[in-house]
Amino acid sequence: MAQIGIHFYQTLNDFIAPALRDQEINHCFFRRASVKDMIESFNVPHTEVALILVNGHAVNFDYLVQDSDQIEVYPTFENCPPSARLRLRPEIPQPLTFVADTNLGKLARYLRLLGFDCLYRNDYDDKSIAEISHDQERMLLTRDRSLLQRRIITFGYFVRADNPKIQIHEVLKKFDLYSTIKPLTRCTRCNGKLAKIHKEQIEHRLQPLTKKYYSNFLTCPNCGQIYWQGSHHSRIQALIDEFTNNWPIP
Repeated sequence: MAQIGIHFYQTLNDFIAPALRDQEINHCFFRRASVKDMIESFNVPHTEVALILVNGHAVNFDYLVQDSDQIEVYPTFENCPPSARLRLRPEIPQPLTFVADTNLGKLARYLRLLGFDCLYRNDYDDKSIAEISHDQERMLLTRDRSLLQRRIITFGYFVRADNPKIQIHEVLKKFDLYSTIKPLTRCTRCNGKLAKIHKEQIEHRLQPLTKKYYSNFLTCPNCGQIYWQGSHHSRIQALIDEFTNNWPIP
């Protein structure tokens, strides 16, 4: 039997049992394991980790844990100690794009409302979502820890909140997106980029009162959805205003 000491720092403690947070954990193990597997045995997804120090030296996820190792694990987007660093993943591609799992449909719609490229379908399975995230270099948003533990996933984030309105603020703040918001530029239904269209081209699809009182329209080239500033616009604008205020996360 071998034994290590492992310490999770800062936001990684969100995943740790309360009794083990913010302290060195003495842990016994009986078989060879990579440090990635060791970290994820504590329910911490590897996508949340930015730096791993073993006995003071930076290692990658493939490092095989040895008896008596002292392991320190630091989160993404946080200040890490000024040690020699080893990049665990590439820089996040810009502009940042997303794929959301099947439990985050409302969050996906809110992101699209604010102009962010966010793929979502309620029939995606975990394998499909993981492959999309990997192949298209999209940030995977999920509340499923086991999904983030798939080795194929490079960019992923575990959404802490369960309320969609708090989730959108959490994501905007986490990735510093407030300055890149472009409301009403994407289709909330399918994620397509909206384009202006002449009224004459769509008159046959409009209700009589809409045709009479409105002149400016946008359409989604992908799914054909039509958008205009109807009676619903004030409600949508109020929602956008609510999201674009940089609220603190509870």
